[in-house]
Amino acid sequence: MSKPLQVPYAATLHVKDTCLCLHAQRAARALARRFDEALRPFDLTSGQFSLLMSLNRPQPPTMGSVAGLLAMDRTTLTANLKPLERRGLLAISVDPGDRRSRRLTLTSMGMALLARALPVWTRTHADVEASLPSGGDALREGLLALA
Repeated sequence: MSKPLQVPYAATLHVKDTCLCLHAQRAARALARRFDEALRPFDLTSGQFSLLMSLNRPQPPTMGSVAGLLAMDRTTLTANLKPLERRGLLAISVDPGDRRSRRLTLTSMGMALLARALPVWTRTHADVEASLPSGGDALREGLLALA
């Protein structure tokens, strides 16, 4: 009978202290909690705010382009759209140029909600950036390089 493989505790500590993925996940969760709290008066999560903001374009985007921007698969995007659509914040319609594709449009109610929430997001974002070295520029550059 062979001896089971073991990972030394020192390896666990090394991963805890150096893993970029772990640190990015922890930071993302902390940021999401902070923005979720700030956006709570609008009954929005940070993810919902980002999704609605991604629809604020001159022409209604396709589901595929929004999924790409938000780094989500289409199934996850569809699940995230449904509660916002039920609230009347966005509309999903058939793309007249390609009947297989769907276009996403902010409704007037969705635009009004974004307009009210944006100043809160702006203040929260400024507070977060003020707490970061270089105002967050280096972090943003690093994250963009990874994305």
